Amino acid sequence: MTRLFPYPILSAALFAAWLALARTLEPAHLALAAALATGIPLVARRLFEPPHAIRSPAAAVRLTVVVLYDVIVANLIVARLVLGPMDRLRPAFVTVPLDATHPYAVSLLAAIITTTPGTVSVDVRLAERAILVHALDCADPAGLAAAIKSRYERPLMEIFG
Repeated sequence: MTRLFPYPILSAALFAAWLALARTLEPAHLALAAALATGIPLVARRLFEPPHAIRSPAAAVRLTVVVLYDVIVANLIVARLVLGPMDRLRPAFVTVPLDATHPYAVSLLAAIITTTPGTVSVDVRLAERAILVHALDCADPAGLAAAIKSRYERPLMEIFG
């Protein structure tokens, strides 16, 4: 059964989505939904990597709490900056050197930076082992890079090794 349906939840979602979009239960649409629910996961099977084991679930929980806290605080700071005089803004591009080499860790670091208001991951430079970050307001580029490394990269390295 797993050979025909390697991702049963995805198959069920595709089947339901097709029927919801078609808004009919006619036999032809049921057959097409079944074909899509069977065929798409089989064709896309090679795109899915096996799940990577998290080495430290406790570090993942701690990182989640830190990111949620930082997003809330950054929202307040960005709101204050945007609603205030624009001449106070000090935008900057900051290169953050990477110690992390695991692709999931680097991808999640870029996503966390972009998710946090006031910063955006502009470029992930794998060959140079660095991420280029744009900060809306940055008086201390070295301090921003150090904060990103200590608050996000170090826990990600603990999580993924």
